[in-house]
Amino acid sequence: MMAMKARALLAMLALAAPAYVAAVGRPFRAGPAWTAQKSNVTARLRGVSAVSEKVAWASGSGNTILRTEDGGETWTKITSPTTDRLDFRDIDAVGERAAYVLSIGAGSTSRIYKTVDAGQTWALQFTNEDPDAFFDAMAFWDAERGIAVSDSVKGAFVIITTDNGGKTWTRVPATSLPPALPNEGAFAASGTNVAVLGNNVWFGTGAAARSRVLHSTDRGKTWTIAETPMASGQSSGIYSVAFRDAQHGVIVGGDYSKEQEAVDNAAVTSDGGRTWTLVKGLHGFRSVVAHVPGSRSSFVALGPQGSDISTDDGKTWIAIEGPGFDTFSFVTGKTIGWGSGARGSIGRLDGLK
Repeated sequence: MMAMKARALLAMLALAAPAYVAAVGRPFRAGPAWTAQKSNVTARLRGVSAVSEKVAWASGSGNTILRTEDGGETWTKITSPTTDRLDFRDIDAVGERAAYVLSIGAGSTSRIYKTVDAGQTWALQFTNEDPDAFFDAMAFWDAERGIAVSDSVKGAFVIITTDNGGKTWTRVPATSLPPALPNEGAFAASGTNVAVLGNNVWFGTGAAARSRVLHSTDRGKTWTIAETPMASGQSSGIYSVAFRDAQHGVIVGGDYSKEQEAVDNAAVTSDGGRTWTLVKGLHGFRSVVAHVPGSRSSFVALGPQGSDISTDDGKTWIAIEGPGFDTFSFVTGKTIGWGSGARGSIGRLDGLK
């Protein structure tokens, strides 16, 4: 038994000690490693979406949209869909040349655009017409079916869905949703506080008296809600949701105004989100969590000041050496991913097992 525990600890330590190259270049040793990449922008990049080992997209403030097709050796800035000053907090690629991008803000500054030609042209698909709504994030089951979430308005959650590639977006009726708490909403910090898997969708909240998780098992038609032990307040709550299967998931967050602190900022579930258990071990505020593809129970969590890894479904965490980012995306089915964040920072993570 002691030998088994020792081997498990050594495996975690090996995962938690990646190399990081502070300038553009290749990792200098084998194992999990960050490679810094040059974006040539200074915008804060809170959206990133990995498609393949070669193709990835990123988005951020000041109308910024970026794309690479050579694994990040070069990032190309794409012409904005509009001349209006927007903050593209979330981007979801559904193919090497097709992607949706979401701008955030009150009223009509919350919009969804789509491209099918690698950003040469964009179609405006959705403009928020409610002056009190503020869209935060979106997610897609596939190229045709997706969901986007807003802060609550007058005690009602605002959630829209599409099943025709974004040609039309339809609001989920208030009668299909539980009532919202005063000021309850999401955080437009990483585009990952809504997660989809199979027919399921989960949406984490905060900024209210309690942090909660909404869950739908029918792609957003009907919903239930669960209390969580995560801290919640004006700037704190759930910032990211990730599931490895329909039962096992992790939520992370904290207070974005206190990036070094990790107070009641992570919880796990093994029953699909009906109940949540608080866990310790993260090394600061975390704005994104992601399941490591192909692993049975490994997750990574990242924030502006650093990152952590868990190999036991989020119950325990070990800090990863290297940079922090606002958001992160794995390539589907591969342990390769990109993180992006402040001042145009982009890093590629390779070598996780």
